[in-house]
Amino acid sequence: MASPVTFSDEPLSPAGRLFLQPKTELVIHCIARGKNPFDIDAAKATVKSSLMAQHPRFCSLLVRDENGFEHWRRTQLDIDRHFIVFNNRLDKSGRFVDETETQGSSFNEEEDETAVNQYVADLSVSSPLSTDKPLWEIHLLMAHNCVVFRIHHALGDGISLMSMLMASCRKAGDENALPMMVPEKTAESTGEKRRGRFWLLGALWEFSKMAWFTLVSVMEFLLKICLVCDRKTVIFGGDGVELWPRKMATAMFKLEDMKEVKKAIPNTTINDVLFGVVSSGLARYLDHRTPNALRDGFRMTGVAMVNLRSKPGLQEMSKLMQDNSEARWGNRFGVILLPVFYDKAGNDPFKYLKRAKTMVDRKKSSLEAYFSYRIGDLVMTLLGSKYACLLNYRLLCNTTFSISNLIGPLEEITLAGNPISSIKVNTSSLPQAITMHMLSYAGRAEMQILVAKDIIPDPEFLAKCFEDALLEMKMAAIEGQQSIEKKVINE
Repeated sequence: MASPVTFSDEPLSPAGRLFLQPKTELVIHCIARGKNPFDIDAAKATVKSSLMAQHPRFCSLLVRDENGFEHWRRTQLDIDRHFIVFNNRLDKSGRFVDETETQGSSFNEEEDETAVNQYVADLSVSSPLSTDKPLWEIHLLMAHNCVVFRIHHALGDGISLMSMLMASCRKAGDENALPMMVPEKTAESTGEKRRGRFWLLGALWEFSKMAWFTLVSVMEFLLKICLVCDRKTVIFGGDGVELWPRKMATAMFKLEDMKEVKKAIPNTTINDVLFGVVSSGLARYLDHRTPNALRDGFRMTGVAMVNLRSKPGLQEMSKLMQDNSEARWGNRFGVILLPVFYDKAGNDPFKYLKRAKTMVDRKKSSLEAYFSYRIGDLVMTLLGSKYACLLNYRLLCNTTFSISNLIGPLEEITLAGNPISSIKVNTSSLPQAITMHMLSYAGRAEMQILVAKDIIPDPEFLAKCFEDALLEMKMAAIEGQQSIEKKVINE
């Protein structure tokens, strides 16, 4: 509804305006499962006293002026309006059932997870946030010891929102201590590098690689937006698929398994392992759905989100609140394209990992993520949100899947005094038939796989394909290490 702009109103950022367009509107969902039932009053008190209730974005209404431009307008926050409490249990279809229907029934953790996943999958398609209050709400599923945070992407990206959530949590066993953030990596001294005889040649070589890989990536990025579309497979979505019904499944990994795999190939990262697992898992799934239908080397393309802040991982809220900080609040991410190639199962469990590592190394050497962020900002500034939305939507329609990876707390935490057993994230549906969001927590990593169920009716099997891919790589890594140890002993 049009509203006259006041002096104190603040215009939305370009990314915020993009996420309000009908075809690219996104809501972030964070599912936290407690080990005990949640105390409603304690949960409300925790939020009321938290930084969330004081942050301008969480205390502002979205208003539009007579020209259709969006602004934030501060308002009095009514915590009760943002809490939505459900006492009844969910069934496997994500619908609430009467207590009389569940009396005497027993439910296991797997059934609970299936029910909550389907509930959030339904929210991802059909439940936009109301604009008569700030764009966030909290659903308490009392029968499942579960809380679902729903926060509009216009308020901030995953790093911003997860950092804020962690500021409201405490370490398990120490109610006065904040969760441990990811330690900063110790960078090598640039002075030590430059003392080498050939440091100038090395710098020129690195610059040349960056320039070449950036050029190639940017050309591919523009072609993917304007002309080139992935060939259709049984997992491909397209225009309008964001409105189709959804299902969601969870792939569960151990970080120790990923670390074991990354040791098998020098200089490999957890992200390399994740993309290798996704590549292998998708190939396994395609073999199951359409055996012998695809040739080796068949290419699919994914879209990956990249944090553009100088510091990786979760951020300190004090730095996020500073306008001039490199870690500032908001949507500070770019995207890169991830080519994934189908191959028949072979004797090398690491073939997908090796290919993923090579591809990711090239992306790291390029400025593709920064280019995608700047080009989006430029289009928004020069042409407006309508055309920026069109470009982003075409990119999603021309690719097969989206994926993001977020580093969560290193140790177990409590929320409103309740120990948390798991944390998972996902977003509203996109025109792609598959979106994947992985979040690590206390030595585990869980990936939420949101699918268009009329295209991918069995996301549980797809999740198992990913899990099996990691386990196969882990066993190969262990066998390889044992072989090396035997050779050393024999020598």
